[in-house]
Amino acid sequence: MRGTASAAAVLLALTGCATLPADPHRPRVALDTSAGRIVLAVDAKAAPVTSCNFIGYVVSGDYDGGSFFRTVVRAINVANPNPIDVIQAATPRGSDDASRPPIALERTRDTGLRHHAGTVSMARDGPDTATSSFFIVTEDTPSLDFGGGRNPDGQGFAAFGAVIQGLDVTRRIQHMRAGSDEQLIAPVAIRSARLLDPIPGACAKARQP
Repeated sequence: MRGTASAAAVLLALTGCATLPADPHRPRVALDTSAGRIVLAVDAKAAPVTSCNFIGYVVSGDYDGGSFFRTVVRAINVANPNPIDVIQAATPRGSDDASRPPIALERTRDTGLRHHAGTVSMARDGPDTATSSFFIVTEDTPSLDFGGGRNPDGQGFAAFGAVIQGLDVTRRIQHMRAGSDEQLIAPVAIRSARLLDPIPGACAKARQP
């Protein structure tokens, strides 16, 4: 009986730990994809505008049924003087999803975040145009930071989190077959995107009128 009770207590403790965020400012989001599970930690303290926007799409189920549709591999992306290693995702409505207004660009100059391997960041055209499409960096890519040359405006992209589980999955997706337009021949389905931890206070405040 004592052994059974002790085992149950340990299981309860482990279960409790699994449901609590390591950091209330960095909630986790689990992406269940057709290529495997990817878990992100979103940094709502360093990049609140971008993080809360992303979390809003997650809790509304907007990424469910979406996909990772694009891959860029530095080794073959030689036409651009600032090659990158990323995979890009979108909602079922596509990368130009206009269901919500675009958000202000949180520059890495201001957030202190950088585009290291595993960083999650927002796709955009000009500054302040990002909506729902995001990308995951598979290798360190400083040209995506503020002052980097990947975008001609030099403003960089809004990093807002990092992969904490499944970086191997992202790299596997990156090396799937793609056409000359960097579009995956068989896009990787996002079956679901789920917030594993409570919504950060910064996001709750942002939703108040």
